[in-house]
Amino acid sequence: MVEVRGVHKSYGPLEVLRGIDLTVRPGEVTVVLGPSGSGKSTLLRCVNHLEKIDRGYVTIDGEYIGYRRVGDRLYELKERDILRQRTNIGFVFQNFNLFPHLTVLQNVIEAPLSAQRRPRAQVEALAAELLEQVGLSDKINAYPRQLSGGQQQRVAIARALALRPKVVLFDEPTSALDPELVGEVLEAMKTLARNGTTMIVVTHEIGFAREVADTVVFMDDGLIVEQGPPAQVLDAPRHERTRAFLGKVL
Repeated sequence: MVEVRGVHKSYGPLEVLRGIDLTVRPGEVTVVLGPSGSGKSTLLRCVNHLEKIDRGYVTIDGEYIGYRRVGDRLYELKERDILRQRTNIGFVFQNFNLFPHLTVLQNVIEAPLSAQRRPRAQVEALAAELLEQVGLSDKINAYPRQLSGGQQQRVAIARALALRPKVVLFDEPTSALDPELVGEVLEAMKTLARNGTTMIVVTHEIGFAREVADTVVFMDDGLIVEQGPPAQVLDAPRHERTRAFLGKVL
């Protein structure tokens, strides 16, 4: 269970998140939509404490992310404890962020070996399984430069899953891809959803949201304007701002 409560985030005078409340239950897929600059990516980065929250908090399975609670106050954790927490939170970035000097297999096993100290044989077996799941068994010894953008993003998905995370965050995972490569990444994500992976996905792919999401969240100007099942938010939005946005992207 991911709980986001009263989250505020500013950069100097610019208030990017203005009191976000969101609940993601185990096994659910939450898709976050909204115009550029609405705070979607900042929200994701606050969930795994890549950005420090100004006010409010995030918990996963009841554990405060980035902080420990003493009485009514929150104290920021040491960096090593934050890194430990992040191993429970997979993150798939817009631009893949693979290590160019490592093979596909090495990219996938690096974090479980170094951050979680799991046995190499166990991690390599899981990596092979995950690469098969995303359709890349034949690329296990290739380097990122030898892969298409869609293949690189599918490696990034396998890498995130290798940590056996409680939730996987996707920050516009198809926006850096050529249009013909988008489908293969969305298919890999649909497989994860069918397998019960808890996911928070920032995307502009309305078809994916309609087909896969349990909850669609529409953000604008640092606020959640509307949230609910896809049929309600996408087909019968209640707010004029949601209707205007969907009118431009559908």
